[in-house]
Amino acid sequence: MQIPLEISYRDVKKTDDIDNLIREKVNKMERICDYMTSCRVAVEKPQRTINDGNPYRVRIAMRVPPGHELVVERKPGEGEMSDGLEKVIRYAFDAAKKQLEKLTEKQRENIKQHPQQEVAAIVDRIFYEDGYGFLRTINGREIYFHKNSVVNKDFKEIETGMGVNFFEEQGEEGPQASTVHII
Repeated sequence: MQIPLEISYRDVKKTDDIDNLIREKVNKMERICDYMTSCRVAVEKPQRTINDGNPYRVRIAMRVPPGHELVVERKPGEGEMSDGLEKVIRYAFDAAKKQLEKLTEKQRENIKQHPQQEVAAIVDRIFYEDGYGFLRTINGREIYFHKNSVVNKDFKEIETGMGVNFFEEQGEEGPQASTVHII
């Protein structure tokens, strides 16, 4: 991830077991989507009295290029009152895993729809400081891309002349690459 994992606790005692469980679950998420840019996990125990269901709230927010934010929240009152914090965390991460798998599968299908599985363009110009660049397609068209569109390499490692596959969409100012895979 480009941004380190953020874990916050509110009115819940932070233990090594809980912290390690969360880190283990996030590592599994990164295996599903190795280009996830950030993940924030909040573990809370709200002050109000809960008569039914678990007393914990677990919220997971993940950012995935190009501009997707996946959020899962396991709220107090859901599940059984006997559900411990670890079980609530596992339920939340199971739901997050399903969302992440669905998104990455959709992104992969979008790329597979293109008949060109070889190089579809090359990196023509890149502006590291501003976080964007331009691709030149095989037929000479110019396509804009943002650093968050690059999925299998760090933006700062990209050089002009590198071959890419990409998924094109119409942006506000013309064609842009929403997902760029460096070949």
